[in-house]
Amino acid sequence: MATLSPFHLAIPVNDLEKCKSFYQNTLNCTPGRSSSQWADYNFFGHQLVLHFDANHRPVLHRNEVDGHGVPVPHFGVVLPWEDFSKLVNHLNEVGIEFIIEPYIRFKGLKGEQKTMFFYDPSGNALEFKSFKTSDQLFAT
Repeated sequence: MATLSPFHLAIPVNDLEKCKSFYQNTLNCTPGRSSSQWADYNFFGHQLVLHFDANHRPVLHRNEVDGHGVPVPHFGVVLPWEDFSKLVNHLNEVGIEFIIEPYIRFKGLKGEQKTMFFYDPSGNALEFKSFKTSDQLFAT
């Protein structure tokens, strides 16, 4: 697999201070530049920008995937297998309410992966996942 370049993602938040605290203290993302209207974070090696939008209301659409209502849209990262488990433990310690509890999809099959979903304080859906073997990321 080629070396990946960091992505840049800008998302709307309706409470900048709550979201800054969530990304910095709950997900342990390092803050970067900021103003009274936006804030940059190192989101697992990628650039995430929170933009204040007082009118932001999350989209509450879900698609059925593997017997679960997956929120759409959503974003997140693919973590190493052991790092996923560490993050789950941390999220449980801080009391995250999961939309979809951590579980293993395709157990024993091609593309075996751990996945979980939860919302940030502004209702943006996040998915974290991990593949048992990283070369299975795009397996069919």
